[in-house]
Amino acid sequence: MKIEIKKLLFALCLPLMAISCAPQKNLYNWGGYQEASYQYMKSNTDKDLEKLLERYQYLIDNQKGGRMAVPPGIYADYGFLLVKQGKVEEGIKLMKMEVALYPESAVFVERIIKRIENQ
Repeated sequence: MKIEIKKLLFALCLPLMAISCAPQKNLYNWGGYQEASYQYMKSNTDKDLEKLLERYQYLIDNQKGGRMAVPPGIYADYGFLLVKQGKVEEGIKLMKMEVALYPESAVFVERIIKRIENQ
């Protein structure tokens, strides 16, 4: 009897163990963001800034993560860089999209928007 219970428990646990070992799909697709961001921070050149802005636009247009949503911080950072380039309206619009998608960012992002608008 004890051997049968062990076999039954093993048979029930085996699929659970197999499922837990399966690769998990990432919630967000960061697709090259780290490299582009690092290069820009390292060199701070206009060329690397353009590459970073292109990467942000790519991430916004091509989301393939599990959530199918733009990763947190992308809209805000992209918007802030656009503001620094003089594209204030477009930048603020992206920052507001960040708050709409991630309401927990509102305290921080809305403070930045308020400073930009008061300049």
